[in-house]
Amino acid sequence: LTVLNAGRRYLRAEGLSGKVFVTSGLGGMSGAQAKAAVIAGCVGVIAEVDEAALLKRHKQGWLMEISKNLDHCIARLREARKNKTALSLGYHGNVVDLWERLVQELETTGELLVDLGSDQTSCHNPFNGGYYPVQLGFEEAKQLLSTNPGKFRTLVQESLKRHVAAINKLADKGMFFWDYGNAFLLEAQRAGADVAKKGANKTEFRYPSYVQHIMG
Repeated sequence: LTVLNAGRRYLRAEGLSGKVFVTSGLGGMSGAQAKAAVIAGCVGVIAEVDEAALLKRHKQGWLMEISKNLDHCIARLREARKNKTALSLGYHGNVVDLWERLVQELETTGELLVDLGSDQTSCHNPFNGGYYPVQLGFEEAKQLLSTNPGKFRTLVQESLKRHVAAINKLADKGMFFWDYGNAFLLEAQRAGADVAKKGANKTEFRYPSYVQHIMG
């Protein structure tokens, strides 16, 4: 319902065939995102750093395909988008790399490959394993978290700034991004990322919340 309503409200579309939804997280509640994309009829690309979570969703049949290669992800995204095929593709990697690759595609080809975007990393708990920084691999990041939590925190905040910078570039060209109630925008703001709503007070963000704006 969230994905469909986002399409209705922001894309003025009753159906999402041929539309692309990019997000992250295939763990607990976020594990439903892949299934939601296919039910809604769109192309869902969901990034996840933890291979165990990806394999679990794939085994359940909630996730149709898995890829570790960004070139392959972009090729499959283009193909499914062109053919208007419903697809849930799990990218085994950091969502920041995926967002930055989509920016690169926009800058080199002029093509905006994503229509809807969100995030379901556990940003209510960003410095204790809820969000993994793009600068490190998953295992390396887990090691750093246990040996140097201060450094881990710094890398998370740097990663959040990169995360938002990529989203902002795509949103400026017409992608619609929303907050999924996971404190992503709040932690990004605390990290110094550009998420403030221009001309509004500090408690308002440039991107809407799914609670008030989409499900309300």
